[in-house]
Amino acid sequence: MEYLIEVRCLKHIYPDKTEVKICGLDFTVKKGERIVILGPNGAGKTTLLAHILGLLAPVEGSVQVMGSDPCKDFKNNRKKIGVVFQNVDEQIIGPRVYDDIAFIPRNARLKEEEVKDKVSNIAKILKIEHLLEKIPHYLSGGQKKKVALAGAIVMFPELLVLDEPFDSLDPESKKEMLGIINFLNKEYGITVIITTHDINLVPEVADRVYILNEGNIVMQGSPSEVFAESKLLKDANLEPPILSELFQRLKKRGHNIDIPGNLDEAENILDKKLKN
Repeated sequence: MEYLIEVRCLKHIYPDKTEVKICGLDFTVKKGERIVILGPNGAGKTTLLAHILGLLAPVEGSVQVMGSDPCKDFKNNRKKIGVVFQNVDEQIIGPRVYDDIAFIPRNARLKEEEVKDKVSNIAKILKIEHLLEKIPHYLSGGQKKKVALAGAIVMFPELLVLDEPFDSLDPESKKEMLGIINFLNKEYGITVIITTHDINLVPEVADRVYILNEGNIVMQGSPSEVFAESKLLKDANLEPPILSELFQRLKKRGHNIDIPGNLDEAENILDKKLKN
């Protein structure tokens, strides 16, 4: 199987007759990739995610996830996919943090000792052992995000879907969330799909980026490739990351300089430039 996910020119009609079409480039994801989807509100990001998760079925086009139709093979696919929705308050349902994280292992009918081991293990990885006996309602926004993430990955799924995971987080919590996502991808090979409005964080968490604009996938590529196309981004009501904008301006002034994908690349580029 070349691709873990393949979406080709889908069309969906909601009950109120609203029609959403996502065409242009095919949306494909390989196993182990970190994919970020960017686009303004109404571009089709939520519709695309809902089809990948099997929550919606297209009236036109095709969606394949792990070799099958996610809508028809919903029960089987959901065992392999972890999801954290934008509004985690609607996702956290346990009376205690422990119970919420234990929901999926219990639903899989594991023995309670196995459930305890899995909850303890994921709580240790995310550093939330001290929250296990807490009531979720009283947690901070950042803590709730971690609890929802713990519940999503407690069984170590093949695919992790994160809808606006950095929304409402302070800078330190964003940095921590970035570290967790990259750790899960690197250490456990979990494929990650993220939607976000925080474009400056994208280079730190993406192998490839897709740009959606008015129902069209208008571009895909590495962060460096995508952020070099400032006009395309602005046409999609997206501002390039500050770092990319800075290097674009330097290039326009006549400097023979590459556009960095992240801070480390920028440091290396400037270091070489200053030494010459």
